[in-house]
Amino acid sequence: MQVLVTGGAGYIGSHTAKALAAHGITPIVLDDLSTGHAGMVKWGPLVRGNIGDRDLVRRITRDYRIDGVIHFAASAYVGESMHYPRKYFQNNVVHSLALIDEVLDAGITNVVFSSSCATYGIPSTLPITEDQQQCPVNPYGESKLFIERALGAYAGAYGLNWAALRYFNAAGADPEGQLGEMHDPETHLIPLAIRTALGHRDALDVFGTDYSTLDGSPVRDFVHVSDLADAHVRALGYLVAGGPSVALNLGNGRGYSVKEVVAKVEQIGGRPIPLRMLARRSGDPPELVADASLARRTLGWEPKFTDLSQVVGNAWTWHNRKIHKSRPLIAPDSMMTCAFAHHDRR
Repeated sequence: MQVLVTGGAGYIGSHTAKALAAHGITPIVLDDLSTGHAGMVKWGPLVRGNIGDRDLVRRITRDYRIDGVIHFAASAYVGESMHYPRKYFQNNVVHSLALIDEVLDAGITNVVFSSSCATYGIPSTLPITEDQQQCPVNPYGESKLFIERALGAYAGAYGLNWAALRYFNAAGADPEGQLGEMHDPETHLIPLAIRTALGHRDALDVFGTDYSTLDGSPVRDFVHVSDLADAHVRALGYLVAGGPSVALNLGNGRGYSVKEVVAKVEQIGGRPIPLRMLARRSGDPPELVADASLARRTLGWEPKFTDLSQVVGNAWTWHNRKIHKSRPLIAPDSMMTCAFAHHDRR
């Protein structure tokens, strides 16, 4: 098989491309490199361009004889979407619809869509199940929900088969050290905490300390990026085998607060992290935790990296090597088990 992976030079897309290759599937990456990195494309060809370029998508589907699509390409900063909604609806909705139209016209009917728990908004109950009402509280979540609804309409009208994977907080790095997070700007908690511990930031900002959680800081469900990649490969296989269209949560079902994550990074790295306590951000729910039992039943998906030490340990190794290539800052011997023991599980 040859599969079009849009946004395959990005964080989750590149890990998924690696997972596809491990299953004998060639990933054809389409990425404009506005946030992705050409060096992250290692397992198949890179076509540089925008998913909204219909002529380009048409040529790719023809020249590479694409069998399916995994669609990651999107603007993905919740805070930014509050200030620049036009950008988010253009990139995530208008361009995605152009992509899907060309895919359908090429006779490709299996699409795995990178959705988000942001489609739920403020959850009414925890853990969050797929049948909970979707009420996004930011344009990013609205844009993802719109495409989910479009996929549903296209399925009924044109026979499109789709899987929307609503994942929670992607985290960690490739256990083999080949891939990791390289966002600019970086907004994710774990890499920011690591950069602060390594002295590349003065302090880590904590947004909100008065939530109704155990320690007052927001709680999130952190799911390892390699587990997310595995789920995308499984979802594609599920569709190819004739499985009906489906929306699935991807998470570990366990929430960790911001302060708990910071403490774990300090433990793994053996370095203190100065904190700067700030007010809550608009659009941030106090707690997001997934019920991913449907994904387990539907895809046979079982996360392998379920402990926060594994997630943080893989991320620490990646960022440590990336930032200090000439003189790595290795975690203390007492922390080596937490940081490195699970690297052989993928």
